[in-house]
Amino acid sequence: MERRDFIKMGAAVGAMAAASGSLGKAQTAASKRPNVIVFISDQRTYGLSKATGFKFDTSPTLDRLQRTGMGFERNYCTTPLCVPSRITMLTGRWPNAHRVRTNLMASDAFFEKDIYQVAKGMGYKTALCGKNHTYLKKENVDVWREYTHVGGPHEAGSQNAAFDEWLKERHYNVSDEPTPFPLETQLPYRIVSDAIGFIDGAGSQPFFIQVSTPEPHNPEQVPAPYWNMFPPEEIPARCAGPELLPEAGYRVQWEYEMQQYASPWSEKMWRRYMSNYFGMLRLIDDQMKRLVEHLEAKGLMENTVCVFTSDHGDAMMNFGIGHKGLDLREQVTHTPQIWFGHGVRPNAEVARSFTSMADIMPTLCEVMGAEIPHGVQGRSLWPLLRGESYPEEEFRSIMTGVGVGGLYYTAKDEVPPSIAGDVKTGFFDELNKVTMSGNEKMVRMGDWKLVYDMMGYGALYNLKDDPCELNNLFNLVEHTRDQANLMAELLMWVIRTEDSLPTGPQNKQYQTKWSTQHNWYTPYREAAAPPVAFIP
Repeated sequence: MERRDFIKMGAAVGAMAAASGSLGKAQTAASKRPNVIVFISDQRTYGLSKATGFKFDTSPTLDRLQRTGMGFERNYCTTPLCVPSRITMLTGRWPNAHRVRTNLMASDAFFEKDIYQVAKGMGYKTALCGKNHTYLKKENVDVWREYTHVGGPHEAGSQNAAFDEWLKERHYNVSDEPTPFPLETQLPYRIVSDAIGFIDGAGSQPFFIQVSTPEPHNPEQVPAPYWNMFPPEEIPARCAGPELLPEAGYRVQWEYEMQQYASPWSEKMWRRYMSNYFGMLRLIDDQMKRLVEHLEAKGLMENTVCVFTSDHGDAMMNFGIGHKGLDLREQVTHTPQIWFGHGVRPNAEVARSFTSMADIMPTLCEVMGAEIPHGVQGRSLWPLLRGESYPEEEFRSIMTGVGVGGLYYTAKDEVPPSIAGDVKTGFFDELNKVTMSGNEKMVRMGDWKLVYDMMGYGALYNLKDDPCELNNLFNLVEHTRDQANLMAELLMWVIRTEDSLPTGPQNKQYQTKWSTQHNWYTPYREAAAPPVAFIP
């Protein structure tokens, strides 16, 4: 579809909505509400830009925008896999509450209202341009331009169609040569073009749009001039290679074997994997620049709130493994959350707060002037972003989890690698029966990190001293106090994220008691008796 046709399509949708009597009053009331852009980059780990002290200049535009806004330094996804994490963003609920804990369960999502329903109720024109990978369907938004990791909308016989076919032939693996197609065929470029078309067709109606690039998620490929922009020989050393697999546990070892089964060249090309990954970050950043400059040219930036985030991180070839899932290491759970635009003020101290993917939904509710729906578990960050007072204790820690329950698979189960890989095509799924087995949760507080599972096994790390998480301090006498405090904090989060959404009409009488200002707990915790310390 040509850009002019897309603009016409967007204008037509806007005209039909304006003609609707039921929407007319809402649009009039909403005319001065800020626009909202949610920019999601798939599988991006925190700390990969100059602003966070990284070696390479992968994100100059994002760094510039962060200086004018707020980049939370300790933000975490609720689980390190696509669908559950993205549904958390839409609903503000942890996976154990929205009931989607694997990529194959999107239709099970349970919630009162998601952020798109809230936006439409407030008179916003809505769109999804890019990757979806949730329960959302075309009829849920005004404009729908869906992409996957292997392509998106294109005309038959076009250069975009040829590129999409080439992407499929990569079978999600790393490319050892520059992509033989121009920048304009890349998915981030096309997605931003679609987003610009939607914005131009929105007219005076406030808009809510998700701009979601499937990259830098594999296949790791990149065209000139991004190819070798960050040369493989200059890639920083990783925390651990395959030589430390014996210390990593069976699930990690099994995934490595599976990866070797499906694509044995991956470990040999780990520096190329990272070079392409970093090059794609820069490509995405340049497309963000296109989008922001378009907003500025149209005079929209001052009345637009933007958030940049990721659904999860990448294992970064540590232990010889790419992609995500499997465990709760920092590389796959620690993600960016950067806000900029209307009303957002920088504050380095506030940026140290512990935040979550779940906090985006309630924050956007307050941005749009809407009530936070029942059952939302995330906390609004809007007062923090605006420079208003807030209880620091509310943001002292955060929890993440992974696994579908039951017991872990072990070597005794003799699960064949072929259940998740195909040696003929080189494709493998890292989110499979073995890697998703069991159930474990992690809490971050201060410099510390505790991981605990359903078997009673634990891991304790001081990330200031041990950023690679290689020195497990769990059950060491000298860290008894630290461990006990973190265990108590983890238990608090587990209790807090139990589902509070009523499941039957008999519970309606309790709804009014479940809504607190900004969805914060701290003012009520402070009013109660102080907790009893486990260790004096």
